[in-house]
Amino acid sequence: MKKALIFASFLALATPALANQCPTLMNKIDEAMKTTQLDDAKKAEVMALYTKGKAAHEAGDHAASEADLNAALKLLGQ
Repeated sequence: MKKALIFASFLALATPALANQCPTLMNKIDEAMKTTQLDDAKKAEVMALYTKGKAAHEAGDHAASEADLNAALKLLGQ
């Protein structure tokens, strides 16, 4: 029982920390877009992933948000 409470407490504390990763990734994309040398098609692809990731974050699906935002960063060479 004690282990279950400790585990539940850990999850409760870890979830908000993971949710904060999304805004950090969005900021990295914003900064990288200022200096990127990608062509317009790749920039559009990055922004589509950014928009999709932001929407997922706002809907509370942080795993999907991070996946999309990390894919955008990968396209940016980050």
